[in-house]
Amino acid sequence: MTAISQNGLGIHVRWMIRRDMHEVIAIEREAFEFPWSEEDFTRCLRQRNCIGMVAELADSVVAFMIYELHRSRLHMLNFAVMRSHRRLGIGTQMMEKLAGKLTPDRRGRIALEVRETNLPAQLFFRSLGFRATTVLKDFYQDSTEDAYLMQYALEAMSDAPAQRRMAG
Repeated sequence: MTAISQNGLGIHVRWMIRRDMHEVIAIEREAFEFPWSEEDFTRCLRQRNCIGMVAELADSVVAFMIYELHRSRLHMLNFAVMRSHRRLGIGTQMMEKLAGKLTPDRRGRIALEVRETNLPAQLFFRSLGFRATTVLKDFYQDSTEDAYLMQYALEAMSDAPAQRRMAG
């Protein structure tokens, strides 16, 4: 992922705590046509392998992400930035924090699904090095919409052509 320049916003990315839920749900409802309910968040975050993080600006939550830890990957389940705070580098900063948790010997990739109609999200993740690898037909329970499985591999950050030369 590209290095983010310091934009002077004073964003602090931290673990999500219970009292963040009200602001997280407000961002969720603003961002998505089919938002998660509070019960969806609670059910997910009670799982041992599920983690929530928020981006805070001046004591207000302006973005969040929910992801799962798996043996060989991180799986992004939900991610949103408050509409008024988009395109300021907050989402990029959060994704870079997540990518910093990858290691070549254990979890080497991030996977996520994006609705086929969510072009802004597709372009955002692509700009960070994610690639669409599969079309997931009729993926969502709330509609018949397909999703793109997008993946980011830690190897993408290294000099892949040099690795190919060495292997050949």
